[in-house]
Amino acid sequence: MAPEALAVLHSACFTTPRPWSAAEFSELLASAPCFLLSEPEAFLLGRVIADEAELLTLAVAPGARRQGKAARLVTGFAAEARARGASAAFLEVAASNAPARALYAAAGWTEAGRRKRYYHAPDGTTEDALVLVLTL
Repeated sequence: MAPEALAVLHSACFTTPRPWSAAEFSELLASAPCFLLSEPEAFLLGRVIADEAELLTLAVAPGARRQGKAARLVTGFAAEARARGASAAFLEVAASNAPARALYAAAGWTEAGRRKRYYHAPDGTTEDALVLVLTL
């Protein structure tokens, strides 16, 4: 997927945290540690630095959800991170995002911490982020 398509899909999925721009996706994709996994109407962006992986973002178009795309991408992320030498993976998820939290829990991710008021919504409210970890 091109950076422009990633930005369009990301904006269809997120308001908090704010959607990323095509320029931001382009910059990340140009970085050697980053990798992109995709399915029709879905993508995951991750990176591996040293022996740690980070799941940067996961987006599935609202009309394409509940079809297993996110689960396949999360499984693919773990395999790619392992192949790139990572022994552990991390991500942040909004504390209120119950569907994402259930997806990650089903894939073996566990809560390692909380970042208070991490996400800032357009209306000025804030929300905690949960830090999740997965041993690879």
